[in-house]
Amino acid sequence: MKTVYSPLHAGHGGTMELVAGEIVPGFEKPSRAEIIRARVESEKLGPVLPPRPHDLTAAKRIHRADYIDFLPTVYPAWEASGRTGSALPFTWPTRGLRGDVPPETIEARLGFYSFDAGAPFVKGTWEAIKSSYEVALTAAALVKDGERSAFALCRPPGHHAGDAFMGGYCYINNAAVVAQWFRDQGAARVSILDVDYHHGNGTQQIFYRRGDVQVLNLHGDPMTEYPFFLGHADEKGEGEGEGFNVNYPMPFGTGFDVWGEALEDACRKLAAYAPDVVIVSLGVDTFEKDPISQFKLKSSDYPAIGRRIAKLGLPTLFVMEGGYAVEEIGINAVGVLTGFEGR
Repeated sequence: MKTVYSPLHAGHGGTMELVAGEIVPGFEKPSRAEIIRARVESEKLGPVLPPRPHDLTAAKRIHRADYIDFLPTVYPAWEASGRTGSALPFTWPTRGLRGDVPPETIEARLGFYSFDAGAPFVKGTWEAIKSSYEVALTAAALVKDGERSAFALCRPPGHHAGDAFMGGYCYINNAAVVAQWFRDQGAARVSILDVDYHHGNGTQQIFYRRGDVQVLNLHGDPMTEYPFFLGHADEKGEGEGEGFNVNYPMPFGTGFDVWGEALEDACRKLAAYAPDVVIVSLGVDTFEKDPISQFKLKSSDYPAIGRRIAKLGLPTLFVMEGGYAVEEIGINAVGVLTGFEGR
């Protein structure tokens, strides 16, 4: 399996985030990608390739153009306002507040285009976002051109980003972008299987009224787990999308016995949908030692996930999302891939 990776991700480092009332170092840090890449190489998964350059046309097929145009302006505007460090919003246009026009100040625009304070910017953030997007598109092209599978080692991740909002470490929704890209390249149907611990709220929001992209999410129950406001089992899609959004919310402490049953059901529904390609939003924060998650999967469970996805017999693109127990993140993420490969 070929992996696509860019070193530009490292420019998005040294970020701070707001957790439980404190500003703390970001859990989403450069070592995540470096540990996964090292494991790809030590396990001899396959060649590691650089991304090809892409303009932002594919991003604007999924995200609103004004949102995408905003992202590269954030840190220059932050610096121009006399600030340094992490650019973070602190005000959001919630219900009852006027939120149809973005205000002029950088603080207000950060709030206008986000749903939380979990997507900070530093000087190298935009270059990392752009490279992550290019990694995903380059890996997608490998699958379109005949590879059985490919691994997009994206950082920062993407599945919390909606059509015009960032949050949860996510800026451009890489999985959604490549799903649309496959459709534009002729795929009749695409499935996104999101196995990250946190619900892919951005992916759901983007495709909720569409029937050409099926979205299946296995995640922590939104009644008790971030991002809280989407991910319930009764959210099945609307209009043309009715029946094509499937959520599997699970409680704190869920182990592989219950989680694996949800994966089995999701794979059955995916097979019945009969997509031309599968995109796996690959989060491994379901791991028992993850510092910000509450499931209890073990390292030995991850190859089984890959083996089950392989049984679908469909072209498959793995897009890296979450996972914050950095000592084991390479073992777990690459374990899914080697399991898919039948090792």
